[in-house]
Amino acid sequence: MAKTLRRAAAFSALGKALFAGARGGPSLGKRLAALPRMLKATAKGEYDGGMRVALMVAATAYVASPVDVVPELFLALFGLADDALMVAWLAGSVLSETERFIEWEQRRAAVIPGHVVT
Repeated sequence: MAKTLRRAAAFSALGKALFAGARGGPSLGKRLAALPRMLKATAKGEYDGGMRVALMVAATAYVASPVDVVPELFLALFGLADDALMVAWLAGSVLSETERFIEWEQRRAAVIPGHVVT
């Protein structure tokens, strides 16, 4: 049940993210441009997206992996269906996480660096 809810949430995020640019959210171009910055900030430990980014990297590796060819050879349509579901989940997750990252960047830009004096 929990996996179904997460999958539904990822597909919902994909749908919302694709149409958000027209409704005032970040455009698809801004989201994709934020992806390298998000990966860099996560690697530096500045952004808290570590586990989410790791899952997205794992999903990308799964889809691109030559080991994934085995189910497609034996299961034909079902082997391709798992790739299609993984790509759809990955797209929704990337778009959702980049939106979250863009919001984090905007909040971070509003903070004035300095020291607390007590």
